[in-house]
Amino acid sequence: MSSTLEIHPSAAAAAPIRLSRVPAVVDDVTVRLVAGVVVAVGATALLTQQWWLYALLFIDFALRSAVGPRWSPVARIAAAVRPLVPAAPRSTAFAPKRFAAGIGAAMTAVITGLWVAHLATGAEAPLVAATALAVVMIALPALEAALGFCVGCVLFAGLIRVGLIPADVCVDCAPSAKRRG
Repeated sequence: MSSTLEIHPSAAAAAPIRLSRVPAVVDDVTVRLVAGVVVAVGATALLTQQWWLYALLFIDFALRSAVGPRWSPVARIAAAVRPLVPAAPRSTAFAPKRFAAGIGAAMTAVITGLWVAHLATGAEAPLVAATALAVVMIALPALEAALGFCVGCVLFAGLIRVGLIPADVCVDCAPSAKRRG
């Protein structure tokens, strides 16, 4: 599914101005490279206690889930590295990856909020919770980067299977979601 925001500068405009076009498919190898960058940034943030890096990851996840990989700095880094990887391109549906990026945005927003709460109050509980979520935010993209296993994509397929996400949101996903059920 592709979404486009079109702006017509005047009624007489011959062609709309396209601000964003979300791809229907993306290269799975590039997606795994993106996950690898997320693991590296997340691990660096956790090991060095530089929690502001999660705010940057939140922005990147939000961009990828809202407008696709085109404006994502992490996706651009991965795309620049991609030619160095000898693996052949493998197309994969973007809708479940977009859903997974939305989960990443939510989790990194919570981590950032907990870090700010720790800074504002000095309480340790928010920092402990942020650390626990940070470990999850390293483990999940590590599964994608190393094994090609996308937990968010599995959740997406499950939501299609139970009817909470309409099957037409991802035509390429729906048949595989039904086969697993």
